[in-house]
Amino acid sequence: MDPLIVGVIGIVVLIALFFIGVPIGFAMAITGFIGFAYAVNPKAAFHLIASDILDQLNSYSLSVLPMFILMGSMAFASGIGAKAFEVVSIWFGRLRGGLVVATSCACCIFGALTGSGAATNVAIGKSAIPEFKKYEYDPAFSLGALACSGTLGFLIPPSIPLAVYGILTEQSIGKLFIGGLIPGLIITGLFVLYALLLCWLKPELATKGEATTFKEKLKALSGLLDAVILFSLVIGGLFTGFFSPTMAGAIGVAGAVGIGLVRKQLSWTKFTEGLKDALGLSCMIFVLIIGAMIFGHFIAATGVAQRLTEWASGMSPLKLIVFISFLFFIFGCFIDITPVLLLLVPQFYPLIIKYGYDPVWFGVVVCILCMIGIVTPPVGTNLFVTKGLVGEEVEMSVIMKGIYIFLVPLIIGLILVITFPKLATYLPSFMRY
Repeated sequence: MDPLIVGVIGIVVLIALFFIGVPIGFAMAITGFIGFAYAVNPKAAFHLIASDILDQLNSYSLSVLPMFILMGSMAFASGIGAKAFEVVSIWFGRLRGGLVVATSCACCIFGALTGSGAATNVAIGKSAIPEFKKYEYDPAFSLGALACSGTLGFLIPPSIPLAVYGILTEQSIGKLFIGGLIPGLIITGLFVLYALLLCWLKPELATKGEATTFKEKLKALSGLLDAVILFSLVIGGLFTGFFSPTMAGAIGVAGAVGIGLVRKQLSWTKFTEGLKDALGLSCMIFVLIIGAMIFGHFIAATGVAQRLTEWASGMSPLKLIVFISFLFFIFGCFIDITPVLLLLVPQFYPLIIKYGYDPVWFGVVVCILCMIGIVTPPVGTNLFVTKGLVGEEVEMSVIMKGIYIFLVPLIIGLILVITFPKLATYLPSFMRY
């Protein structure tokens, strides 16, 4: 059989395994192994599995992932997210729609400590949702804002998706983290302005909160001190080149644990639960990476990747970006952000370099595309996380309606970064490493 046909059949089988519920990492590994054994030979396939697993487990660059995942878990257990929401609510809660503004700002702040959209959604949502109910906010408006703002955890450094992208492309993870900072702040600002605009056009979407004095606002700022210190230590060390990404993650873990202990928020139970969550997520990502490596070898052996590259290389630069954006969005609607990166980045990264695009800029663009996909039905992760937070009180269709409303700031942010690449490349240009 033609190797190209074998490759196409393998892709179809992989998609079928996704839809019948086989774990994505195992689906990629099984399909890749069987396909490679058929296309090359079984002995080579067994050697491939052994070498890929050994190479990945011995990879120092991969150690950055569990460090930042654990940092996020410890920050969550230490109550930093809840405190961030409390502070920004005091500042903006008086405005009509102020709680949604506070939610977006708090997601930005906590996203700077966790690198995960789902964790950001949970940490801020647990504090925000009771307030939405108390002040009778429109459910679609408030929950759509929460689900979409939660994706800021994927872009504001440190970012787990950008770390995965850096490992796949052998780019500086530190530069990628810093590259996501300005776009992340811009998208946060767009969420805030968009929420205020909607409330101005439709006042029934939200009510005004309780007024606070300027003295109370200033006093509340002390609640952000922990987050500011931790963020400045980790990202400042990365930006100046004083820390490697792995060192920065380890220091962030120590800082988050220290804050939790000093504030008496981190009990032994919370600590062990945080360790368990971080271990589970880290293992899942490692399995995904190993599975993607095996499947990638199969795709390369059958010539599918080469044929795709040859076909796409005939496109204009703009058409190529539109095509890649479309694929990332579609895949992001059905599977999680990490497997999307593992499946698509290795196929298109060589083309991006060939066309002369900046790899840091492309990483940020890809991350924003995945942010859009991760909230879009039918399988948007943040959609289901938000639904889990509200239980049966709010229908899924209501949350979906709100998500469609708040996709606008994400799409505008994507267009801005594509149109003005300097938004992603300006700060990294000052870095030495």
